[in-house]
Amino acid sequence: MKLEYFIAKRIIAAKTYKSSISSPIIKIGITAIALGVIMMLVSVATGTGLKIKVRDKIAAFNGHVLISNYDNNLSEVSLNPISSICDFYPEFTAVEEVTHIQAVAKKAGIVRTADTFEGINFKGVDSLYDWKYFNEFLVSGRVPEISVEVNAEVMISEYLANRLGLSLEDRMNTYFLKDDTNKNPNLRVFKIVGIYNSGFQEFDSNIVMGDIRHIRRMNKWKTDEIGNFEVFIEDFSDIERVGNLIYENSYIDIKDSGSYTSLDVKTIDKKYHNAFEWLKMFDFNIAAIITLMIIVAGINMITALLVLILERTQMIGLLKAMGSTNASVRKIFLYNAGYLIIRGLVIGNIIGIGLLLIQKYFKIVTLEPKTYYVSEAPVNFDIWHILFVNVGTFILCFLMLLIPSFVISKISPVKAIRFD
Repeated sequence: MKLEYFIAKRIIAAKTYKSSISSPIIKIGITAIALGVIMMLVSVATGTGLKIKVRDKIAAFNGHVLISNYDNNLSEVSLNPISSICDFYPEFTAVEEVTHIQAVAKKAGIVRTADTFEGINFKGVDSLYDWKYFNEFLVSGRVPEISVEVNAEVMISEYLANRLGLSLEDRMNTYFLKDDTNKNPNLRVFKIVGIYNSGFQEFDSNIVMGDIRHIRRMNKWKTDEIGNFEVFIEDFSDIERVGNLIYENSYIDIKDSGSYTSLDVKTIDKKYHNAFEWLKMFDFNIAAIITLMIIVAGINMITALLVLILERTQMIGLLKAMGSTNASVRKIFLYNAGYLIIRGLVIGNIIGIGLLLIQKYFKIVTLEPKTYYVSEAPVNFDIWHILFVNVGTFILCFLMLLIPSFVISKISPVKAIRFD
């Protein structure tokens, strides 16, 4: 056994693969593995990055789980209010996976300027609203300050600001229809203190953020009434199970009746089914790319190993004549093939991770927000994904090399020594 290890090391150290025949084939094999790793790293990092980015943008405007009244309202407007005085607000202690819960309400309106007008959906929030996501989206200004007194501060999207010709510190006249359409609409004059850009045009085209108390006054709601709750959870991959737990613990005590009324609970992957079904396609695309790259790299390495075996036929015959078994001779070539695979992996990782870092910090590759909901290709660095690509590629390519290595058992020592 020591003889085989010694010969394998000597083959690597002396670089005997640099012959006129095997050298190009080996280089092609290493290149195929390197290119495959680059493609796999890029596809996994950008594919998962896009999924996370789009998912977080949807959650920024809706939370992960929505709690509201049961009704047939298919619009985004809050029609039937619910009381915020309940056991699960402002802390949802019954479900430990819940990280935050906030109360909101929405009301449709029209912003009118001297030159144009736009329909909007005014989203009212209170002092417990988490602005974490919007701090990332903020283009200029700041988020509205929901203080003790009702104020007219709002934040609008860059898309709406451009269409309406408005900017920071401008005031905008907003009209809200009353239930009785024969009456004049409610007029609110808001002051723009912040401009955001999420890149998600479905929301950017209409959402204006402000104080929920404006909606309460216009709808003649009580001071504790809201449109719905937005719930954030720890792990999105566990959203279905956590959503069921939230449903089981979402009810409101009907005052002085001793009974409870349950509430409607909907996860965002169900509410925005089409968007999340589109995102699931990325899993299939990533799997297809990984499979294709491994097959191509494996075939190239099989070809390289076959060439090496044929080129070393005399050496194989000599080793067999000296008493080496087929298994021990196969190990010599598999050790060296493994070394070549590792070389390809190292080169591929250096280039692939380098390209991803360039994209992450310099955002060279841009995307069309209308199609992909983001303005540049997002990158998600996950050490487990990188390990999976490398370990999976090495194992599968190495297993594929076992097939051609059995050619060695067919080589006769006498004929091999005489082979030229």
